[in-house]
Amino acid sequence: MALLATILTALVAALHGWFLVLEMFLWTRPLGLKTFRNTPERAAETAVLAANQGLYNGFLVAGLVWGLLHPVPEVALQLKTFFLLCVIVAGVYGAISFSRRILFVQALPAALALAVVWLA
Repeated sequence: MALLATILTALVAALHGWFLVLEMFLWTRPLGLKTFRNTPERAAETAVLAANQGLYNGFLVAGLVWGLLHPVPEVALQLKTFFLLCVIVAGVYGAISFSRRILFVQALPAALALAVVWLA
């Protein structure tokens, strides 16, 4: 169970690492345009905001990796819990305010990881 918790938490971290790349570096490129269903004009207008969003995703990645690598199990549990909850809250907010798809791409994997982390 502990191995599954580690794998799921690492998967959430990897997803957010990918979101960072999409939002900071690929936002105005074809893959970013397709992923976010954006027009080149709108992407150009919102690129700075997207990069800021990507940076925040990087902070989530850093926190999750910190939790995965922390040598004290009690502290590692607290870190993973906090940062997975941050991902869940951001995903729920994104689903309410922007697209329901975010609930499944962001919040659901984090909720599953959090459940397994706590069961482990």
